[in-house]
Amino acid sequence: MEGAGVTFFVTVQKIYYPLLCLIGIPANLFTFYMICFRKCGMSNTAIIYLSCLAIVDTLYLVWVILVDLTLTFWLLQPFWHSQPWCGILGFLQYGSLYSSSWIVVVFTIERYLVLRSTAAKQHFSQARVTKLTCVAIVLVSHLVSVPLGWINTVTPVNLTVHGENMTQPRCHYRDKVYTTVIVWITTFLSGGIPIVLVIIFNYLIGHHLCRATNLFTKEELRVMHGRSTRAMLRRTILVLGTVSVAFVVLSLPRFVTYCILRTQYNDENFDRNDYSIPINVAGDLANMLQNLNSTTNFLLYCMVSRRFRQELVHVATCKVKALELGSVLTHTTMKVFSVVDHKASPPSDSATVVLTNLKLTK
Repeated sequence: MEGAGVTFFVTVQKIYYPLLCLIGIPANLFTFYMICFRKCGMSNTAIIYLSCLAIVDTLYLVWVILVDLTLTFWLLQPFWHSQPWCGILGFLQYGSLYSSSWIVVVFTIERYLVLRSTAAKQHFSQARVTKLTCVAIVLVSHLVSVPLGWINTVTPVNLTVHGENMTQPRCHYRDKVYTTVIVWITTFLSGGIPIVLVIIFNYLIGHHLCRATNLFTKEELRVMHGRSTRAMLRRTILVLGTVSVAFVVLSLPRFVTYCILRTQYNDENFDRNDYSIPINVAGDLANMLQNLNSTTNFLLYCMVSRRFRQELVHVATCKVKALELGSVLTHTTMKVFSVVDHKASPPSDSATVVLTNLKLTK
């Protein structure tokens, strides 16, 4: 890449990452408020999973995009180029990345189990179980991230700044065998395996809904739901497929480039900032795509949840009262992921009280 191209690419990243923070962090915090404190037609378990996801995505934006990437492009000597911050930052970054990826995976698996089994629905619909699951995911994610604090080291590096040579400490990967092993494991745990699981279980959810719908005739489904469920099901599967494809498109490039960078180019002499090397350009572009995952949830909820959009309008117009829980007719694609627990209908043999001999009294 020529000098002008390098300058342009660096300038784009200087603008892109701060803009991502300015948009993503408030959007995630506002999403947390909307999910927790407004009635968006979601089940209790969905509220817990999605609010936890909003928090860990916010932490990811802080540790990775704000503290790491933004400071890298705007400061000559960020504070984390010294010990112990060099190791601590890696631990915090991967802890939030693991948490975000596996909350999505576990939530998707849980939705599939709820659709398949009544016993699973009774078990997983308990708020206490969901809270413990989210806490366990976050704790295990950070526990697994502890070795990642050892793959970095701080050494003095000779730099040329404005035509002057100087020596500055730099935090970079160790050129060790165990570093490569840890990075391979981390790459699959944070990217490869979650991508595969999300695709598989989204497909199983769609397949299960198709089979369940085929048990009834079109007329029966219209009586049960008041509308053409087959058409709604097609839209649901289409959105599920779109979300899955978007997840793969945004995550897979980073998965591939990260594997290449931390194996074939994982040595101390490799200059990660040399954009004349194609893999460096590809790696940074993949990072830019990957980081969108932590900022797009708000838009996705607006797209797939009618109730979320309604509550957003109420908040924007300063209406305090939240909407009541809608009827079956207001079910949207979001409720495929957040199956609302409905109260059982009264028994058919319930007694009927009839008032007779009413008299007018003065």
